[in-house]
Amino acid sequence: MNYAAIKQYDVANGPGVRVSLFVSGCTHHCKNCFNEETWDFNYGSPYTEAETARILEYLKPDYVAGLSVLGGEPFEPSNQEGVLPLLRAAKEEYPHKDIWCYSGYLFDRQIVEEMCEKSAVTREMLSYIDILVDGRFVEEKKNLKLRFRGSENQRIIDVKESLKKGSVVHAELE
Repeated sequence: MNYAAIKQYDVANGPGVRVSLFVSGCTHHCKNCFNEETWDFNYGSPYTEAETARILEYLKPDYVAGLSVLGGEPFEPSNQEGVLPLLRAAKEEYPHKDIWCYSGYLFDRQIVEEMCEKSAVTREMLSYIDILVDGRFVEEKKNLKLRFRGSENQRIIDVKESLKKGSVVHAELE
């Protein structure tokens, strides 16, 4: 897996100060995507254990609320194997910090019903994610007043509660 960027201080992709990983590779190709260069799976640099160590170090301060993973597309099958060890390590080392993930795939239909049925990696990824912002960016539904998402069709989902209830539970944000 390649990655486009690691932001040590990010306040746009989840609440509070966060560390964000932007993975490379996305097949959605949403019209007017804010990060179009990350569609290319070869864009950026190879993601290695050194990047995981750097992200874990960035997460260390108490003022950092958590980790956000976006892209590109973290749930592209070829990216999941690269993202999973980071999620596992972050949750193990910082269980009190939340993990947000952004995906153009729909949580209930594509991720849970399709990907989880085919892949233990997908199921394990979901076990570490607290909040998933799902749905493709839709230019016609763009709304700059929305918090933590770009278009009105995108949902902010409480993953743990949704998996427990078997239906989508929208996250309660402060």
